[in-house]
Amino acid sequence: MDRDESGPRVVVGVDGSPSSYAALRWAVRYAGLVGGVVEAVAVWELPGLYGWSAPAVDMDVDEEETRTRMRQEVTDVLGEEAAGSVRTRVVHGNAADVLLRAAEGAEAVVVGSRGRGGFKRALLGSVSQHVSQHATCPVVIVRSEDH
Repeated sequence: MDRDESGPRVVVGVDGSPSSYAALRWAVRYAGLVGGVVEAVAVWELPGLYGWSAPAVDMDVDEEETRTRMRQEVTDVLGEEAAGSVRTRVVHGNAADVLLRAAEGAEAVVVGSRGRGGFKRALLGSVSQHVSQHATCPVVIVRSEDH
């Protein structure tokens, strides 16, 4: 993976949830303070590949369309100017594992307190909890205003 080492990297997980949008905004503000660059990572995994057997799983995920959608989401959340400074990556795999790998050598990894799944009353989502317990860099967990 090509990483620009000109400044600290701030990795942020983005999954379309209000809490991940709050994490993205926080990461951009923090990167501005430390002279860093934001790397927004979206992870996709197909249900059924890990322990659930379905007769057929649609393997035709359009990665280019997913990248375009993510770029648009980042622009919608941050505005055109700020979005231009954010590097986006769309990666296939387990969300917690992908974020932990992306965060290696980073200044910090930022995640929302709860993602798209999960229970309303849970304090932390499974991904944010896993990342907080296993990251090799500082972890910031951001709650959205509606939590």
